[in-house]
This record gives sequence, structure tokens and C-alpha cells, in this order.
Amino acid sequence: MFSVSVATSMRMADAAPPQFSQVTPDHAVSLPRDTGAHPDFRTEWWYATGWLTKPDGKPLGFQITFFRSATDNDHANPSAFAPTQLIIAHAALSDPSLGKLLHDQKSARAGFGLAYAKEGNTDVALDNWRLVRGVDGRYQVTVEARDFTLKFALTPTQAPLLQGENGYSRKGPLPAQASYYYSEPQLRVSGTIGRAGREEVVTGTAWLDHEWSTSVLAADASGWDWLGANLDDGVALMAFQIRSRNGAKVWAHAVLREANGETTQFNQDQVQFLPQRNWRSPRTDASYPVQSVLRTGTVEWALNPLQDDQELDSRQSTGSVYWEGAVTVSRAGKPVGRGYFELTGYVKPLKF
Repeated sequence: MFSVSVATSMRMADAAPPQFSQVTPDHAVSLPRDTGAHPDFRTEWWYATGWLTKPDGKPLGFQITFFRSATDNDHANPSAFAPTQLIIAHAALSDPSLGKLLHDQKSARAGFGLAYAKEGNTDVALDNWRLVRGVDGRYQVTVEARDFTLKFALTPTQAPLLQGENGYSRKGPLPAQASYYYSEPQLRVSGTIGRAGREEVVTGTAWLDHEWSTSVLAADASGWDWLGANLDDGVALMAFQIRSRNGAKVWAHAVLREANGETTQFNQDQVQFLPQRNWRSPRTDASYPVQSVLRTGTVEWALNPLQDDQELDSRQSTGSVYWEGAVTVSRAGKPVGRGYFELTGYVKPLKF
């Protein structure tokens, strides 16, 4: 969109690539300060997912994600046009009555008050899409996508959940293969969705993840399977596994926090994702294990999709295609909660 002078371009080409901060286990995540952006790290995202109930009682799933990505351009370049930080956003709505995912995406260089991720407190925006955290901890979400609008308040009902060791979350066999990561489960949703010029009041429950890192995946990793689930009794369940290019488990972790705050951690030997049924995309021909069993220790959780087609094609922004969908969670044949299941790297290995 904007041109850069020849002299500036030469300076950018000659400059050494920036040195990004690394994730280390001796750093403790501090909230609310760390709810804001961390521009010295290469990659960061704020990721809100949840289940909504319409006035007629029918369910919907939603996802809104903001990414901040630092580039290799010289971060000391004083030009306001220098593309040192990129802001990317995805939004999706799952409606079983349609049988397909409604989704949209945006991307832009940070700057000019139009695209930004502010430090110190969550405030990230891209044009008329915004996620902002108030001083009371409540989030406001505004998304005006191509086929729908989302206008929500996300109100905390529990304390944030620091993942891993006080927010240091291992993603591979090497200590540097890690991220800083916390979650806000059991968020109460209130607001509206709009489609075809008509707004509906919705309520629901959501999960918000905030994660930042520099070198998060092992060299042979192809992607991950991840679950964030709000259970009906107030329990929060998070689990993930990193997969290699041949499908083997590279790393895994899970955590279960009771409503009273008692937390149980599961190491990689105690976490398994067991595919039960695959769905093949008619667009990409990728096969996703949309119906799976998650095993944490001796407990099995059955994951069943709200609808099979929840594939999001973001090749115009992040360059990836992934399945990210609303799922019900059952235990011993009884429904116990709802969550979101993310499956990446099934079309091609994921790259940051």
C-alpha cells in the first residue's frame, strides 16, 4: 500500500536481523501486566473461543484470534512505514443449521492507529476488529466480518490459569521450545451476533488463551492438537500434543483445574489423543480426526464436533489451513461440558 524510499530500503537490507527475546523457565508471568503485547518476542496471539446460545435455545460456536508477528526488518528503523510488526486476525462462526463454517481474516502492518497490539494491558485491533480488556478484567470484543458481526463482553468468573510452570509452557524436548502461556477459562459471554442485517442476543461461555514465544516448535514438528474445555461443574481442562511429520507425539501436556482451584498437571506420557472418526475436507482433501478421545491419566474424555466442517483457510493471512471447532465433552458416556478443539498441520506442516 505504501512505498518506501530507495535509501530507506538499502538501510533495511543492510541492517542485521533483530534479536528476539527467548522464553526461559526462570521468568514468571505477571498479570495483569502480561495481558498486553510483548513485541520483543517473534510470535504472539490472543485467542477467544466459546459456545453461544441463541434466543431459540440453539447453539453456535465462535472463534476470534488476534496475532502479532514480529518481522526480520530492522526494529530500529524510525520510519512509521517500516513493517516491523504485523497484526493478523481470524474470526469464525459455527452454525449447525448452515453445516459450514463462516469465517473471515484480516492482516496489516502495525501502525497509524489502525492496526496495533498495545503493551501493559490487552488492547489489540485491526481496522474495525478489536479485543480490549477493561480495568475490571472484562473483555470487549468487536468484529465486523464479511458475513457476520460479533459484539460481546467476556466477563471473568475465575482467576487466570497459568499454564505449565507459572506460565512457562514446554512445547518440545529442548527448554527453548516453549512459550509463555496463560488461559482465562469459564468466561461469561453476553452480547449480540449479527447476520444479514439482523442482530440476535446471545449468551454463553468462553475460553481465552494468550501465548507468546520466539522458537516454539521442534524442527520435525508438523502441528498440534489442542483442547480448551469449560466443564459444567466449573472445571477447566486444557490439553495439547505436538505431532511430528510422521504423526508421532513430540510433546504433550494437560492440566485440569477444579472449580475450587485445585490443579492437576499431566506430563506427556499421561496425555493421548485417540482418533475415533475422521472428516475429509472437500476443499483441501485434508483428513481431520474431528471425533477423538482425549486420555489424561486414567480418565477418557470423548470429543464430538458441533459440526464436521469447521475448517478455516487462512492462507491469505497466516499461510495455514486448520480445523478449529466447537466440540462437546463427555465422560463415561455422559455430557460434562463444551470446548474448542484445534487441529493444525494436517494440510501441510505448520510454519511460524
